[in-house]
Amino acid sequence: MMNLLEINKRLRQRPPFQMIERVTALDEGKSAVGIKCVSVNEPHFAGHFPDAPIMPGVLIIESAAQLCSLVIAPEENPDDSKLYVLLKVRDFKFLRPVIPGDRLEITVEVVRATAAAYEFSAVVRADGAVKAKGELMFTAMDKDKVYE
Repeated sequence: MMNLLEINKRLRQRPPFQMIERVTALDEGKSAVGIKCVSVNEPHFAGHFPDAPIMPGVLIIESAAQLCSLVIAPEENPDDSKLYVLLKVRDFKFLRPVIPGDRLEITVEVVRATAAAYEFSAVVRADGAVKAKGELMFTAMDKDKVYE
């Protein structure tokens, strides 16, 4: 549904911190499925862990969070004065290590949306096996107030 160039038009993160490389399904305001291909060339693998590389859990969460931002941000008339920031991570479980060569399929679904926050469930799979799952909550913030 969206390739890397189309994702770049809507996602605020850029390499090396951009985690979502393809979106295979997107229902704005409701859900999405995205792909992250895990490469041994990613810089965190040099130190986490040199003889047994494992993707850090916080980067797995960040991958899901970036996909959530595509669900929240409207394709038409985006509000560039706002950033949706991660407010809370709840009950995230890491069931199996994510290693170089894994092709992560990340599924996120809106659980609750209010004027103040969006709450998502997220499931991260590779080769059909659940690697991680949990809930993420976001809130809108004025971009010009980030550094106050």
